[in-house]
Amino acid sequence: MTAGRRVSSSLADEMERRVVELRRLDDMVGGSTLHPVVRCDLEAARAVVYETTHAPQVRCRLLRVVGELSQLGGWVYADAGRYPQAQKVYLDGVSAATEAGDRPLAGQLLSTLSYMLTNTGDPRDACLLARSALRGAAPDAVPVVRALLGERVAWAAAKSGNADASRRALDGVDDEYDRRRLGDEEPDWTYWLDRDEIDVMRARCAVQLGDAATAETLLSPVVERYPAERAREAALYRSWLAEAYARSGNADAARFTLDQVRTVAAEAGSVRLKQRVSEVEVTLAASER
Repeated sequence: MTAGRRVSSSLADEMERRVVELRRLDDMVGGSTLHPVVRCDLEAARAVVYETTHAPQVRCRLLRVVGELSQLGGWVYADAGRYPQAQKVYLDGVSAATEAGDRPLAGQLLSTLSYMLTNTGDPRDACLLARSALRGAAPDAVPVVRALLGERVAWAAAKSGNADASRRALDGVDDEYDRRRLGDEEPDWTYWLDRDEIDVMRARCAVQLGDAATAETLLSPVVERYPAERAREAALYRSWLAEAYARSGNADAARFTLDQVRTVAAEAGSVRLKQRVSEVEVTLAASER
């Protein structure tokens, strides 16, 4: 870079591999630990894009790397409780994805931002953003991308108290996931979405909308078979199961499950998980009055 050399496709190959590596690392490392690492990679990727020379097709790949790192960066910032930084990174990533001509990636960035805002701001505004993200990405998106973005619509609608809109969105997620075909060029950032994850989102929406029994039915088997190495996500899902127990009046099961979550939260480096523990504690206390 100092010599002004031209960047070849081999560096783009390496940067794309690095994004995949960091994305998988997020499965096992909390945002408080991971966000400085992702920030350094993102700054380096931006420097490669804007401070070197490269062919147009290489530039497009590099911009996509910046967009994907921005999505991951926003995610880990949010997990660490750094919401203003997360929002800025997400929006910077939208600019990179748009310049790269990658509408599904731009939609993913806006949709993930809507997910954060659903949990930290006004869910009605977040729902509008989630719908806009899905609508903008849809023409170029494969079914699994539309399913993923549809989940964020469902969650924002549930948090807004709009049960009908949430259920319609969840039904749309099921339909889109069923449309997947062998040979679809699915972006790596959808690697984690499967039927279990879709059931988890349906269960979370059910808890939010007051249907604890459905949530228990959906969550219990998923939590039991969830990969042990993804301890933070498993604990997050257990927190929803604990809340479902609390809302259905099963205080003993709620306390036992929440104690399991606390054990992971103490070491996970995830503000998001600690906040869930606090939220469920409030619900449990209210149910025992």
